[in-house]
Amino acid sequence: MMEFSAEMIAAQLSGEVVGDKQVKVHTLAKIEEGHPGALSFLANPKYEHYLYTTRSSIVIVNRSFIPAHPVAATMIRVDDAYGCFAKLLELYVAGKPRKTGISPQAAIDESAKLGENCYVGAFAVIDRGATIGDNCRIYPQVYIGDGVKLGDNVTVNAGVKIYEGCVVGNNVVIHAGSVIGADGFGFAPNASGSFDKIPQVGNVVLEDDVEIGANTCIDRATMGSTRIRRGVKLDNLI
Repeated sequence: MMEFSAEMIAAQLSGEVVGDKQVKVHTLAKIEEGHPGALSFLANPKYEHYLYTTRSSIVIVNRSFIPAHPVAATMIRVDDAYGCFAKLLELYVAGKPRKTGISPQAAIDESAKLGENCYVGAFAVIDRGATIGDNCRIYPQVYIGDGVKLGDNVTVNAGVKIYEGCVVGNNVVIHAGSVIGADGFGFAPNASGSFDKIPQVGNVVLEDDVEIGANTCIDRATMGSTRIRRGVKLDNLI
């Protein structure tokens, strides 16, 4: 994180500075683990007592908050402390260097199509006829199957497997170890008392702005599509 003054942060968040407008921070910290040069926030009242002892240089608080004791840190009053801190976290992540380039250890079929500014990590496999949009990040050991389509700005983290024919929209994040498009659990009893597997000939469609947690499995449909609608957020291990 670059260095920012309280005045600069308040302007970004439409907040009001209480204390030293010129004090600067270069990192983020929990209020109970604060240290000089750190920015923290207070949204939950049960953490209020940490405000009076924190060593953080700046603390973001709700505009309605009235401290019960003197506060050494500079405070920035905003309408929604939690929401504003989340916004700053987004800026912090966006400021990190982005991985670029295609690893020579990646295996990309000659019929696959990659958009502009994509990153493909070591030992990733992009199979026959797959289409990858612009600004995608495909981390090491990912498998993208035949005919898979990825939109723009898709992040596929390490070890993800996307089976053939699945479709992923724009701005989608799939976390490590998830499996998209494995067979659904379809078996039919037969005359001999065992089970015949029902072929699963559908696919999975992840619409725009979806986020899938780590080690989550989304099975393909028997026919048609298993569809995760726009904006859905799934946690880990689903």
